[in-house]
Amino acid sequence: MEILEVIKEQVESNPILLYMKGSPDQPQCGFSAQASQALMACGGRFAYIDILANPEIRSTLPQYSDWPTFPQLFINGELVGGCDIITEMYQSGELQGMVKDAVET
Repeated sequence: MEILEVIKEQVESNPILLYMKGSPDQPQCGFSAQASQALMACGGRFAYIDILANPEIRSTLPQYSDWPTFPQLFINGELVGGCDIITEMYQSGELQGMVKDAVET
């Protein structure tokens, strides 16, 4: 399967998916740590892909999402954004609602 097809399958089959460096338990960069902490604080379960362990995904995802940096959060197949957007949405309460809606559907 082509790597773009793999990414599309991952995004479509996980209601909440975070592409990050490392894992939520052991993030490998500060931005990934902030993003995963915000998601964990929302209380919903989410999938993650460690892009450091998947170099093909790391190099191809920016072309799929049209977003150059990591982490990248997808909810219900749509790119939400990176660390700054995730943090702002968490602080405003918007992220909690999105996570709750995605978990319930």
